[in-house]
Amino acid sequence: MMRKPDIHAVIMAGGSGTRFWPLSRRKTPKQFLPIVSDRTMVEETVRRIQPLVPNGRIYTIANGAQTRILRRLLPGVPAKNLLVEPKGKNTAPSLIMATAWVYLKNPEGIVVVLPSDHLITDRAAFLKKIAAAAAAAGSEDALITFGIPPTFPSTGFGYIHYRKEGVRRRSGEPFFEVKAFKEKPSQEIAEGFLRAGDYFWNSGMFIWRASVFARKMERFAPDFFPFWRRMLEALKAGSRARLAAAFEEIPALSIDYALMEKAGGVLVSEGSFGWSDVGAWSSLAEIWARDGAGNAVKGDSVVLDSRDVLCYNPGKLTALVGLQDLIIVNTKDSLLVCRKDLDQKVKEVLEILKKDGKAGYI
Repeated sequence: MMRKPDIHAVIMAGGSGTRFWPLSRRKTPKQFLPIVSDRTMVEETVRRIQPLVPNGRIYTIANGAQTRILRRLLPGVPAKNLLVEPKGKNTAPSLIMATAWVYLKNPEGIVVVLPSDHLITDRAAFLKKIAAAAAAAGSEDALITFGIPPTFPSTGFGYIHYRKEGVRRRSGEPFFEVKAFKEKPSQEIAEGFLRAGDYFWNSGMFIWRASVFARKMERFAPDFFPFWRRMLEALKAGSRARLAAAFEEIPALSIDYALMEKAGGVLVSEGSFGWSDVGAWSSLAEIWARDGAGNAVKGDSVVLDSRDVLCYNPGKLTALVGLQDLIIVNTKDSLLVCRKDLDQKVKEVLEILKKDGKAGYI
């Protein structure tokens, strides 16, 4: 009889997103905002995985200030599981640290890495996929990820090129060998990926056995492997100073660059569970309730002759008259009004604020 996998969930709760300004700020990025439901996105992420992973095996990783927020938002997760990265150095250092933490508890433990700021609408399908991926990680020396079936030729996502033949099945779910990871493409290349039919969007979710992660790092990421050893020893000794020293010296790279793109034995499973990275204000137009004209409004409103407007102004009355394809976000100290198709330029607003010495609005 096969032993049930020892699954540990690592929630990446750091980062300082800018695309939901002015609601998101440096101290309260997207994952700490209730923008897809009445709960914050990190609360939704933890709640989603709890049927499969108990609180005692759920971990977050973020900086010190963010961890203080997490302690308040996630009272059921043990305080010792709220891991603090000494310095923000992208996802490779933080995931090396988190995986080392699990490794010390059980080298054969399964690590499920989840971003804290994604939306998944089909929870049952998601849990089924996670359980199958954990079973695959427990039985094979493989790093596993989820690929999202592309619905349009996006230039904002990385892509995963996979091999259709030689499919493997675990718990009834298919897994494909990854041929290559592709960076964010041009429009023409993205259209080619879509036509080819053997590309997924990169979801940023990963599953691996802790011992396999270490072996893959030793073989395929030799520049990072010494830091794995240093963090392992620092955590074992309970030495914050040694951990901080390792973080000072480790290269600031994503786990994709540091390991996933170089490693052999990477498998991908189709992430068909209603995924969205909720990457910008315009993405909420498909998530929030809309009226017959496509308007999505948070707050009391009167809407006349307006279409496809997204408005966030809770606690106040908003009158929309003769508007179309706009985003309106009102907070205590700032107001954003922009065309829907230009919401990615919000980050340019922050660059100007920073340059003009108005960091208090960031």
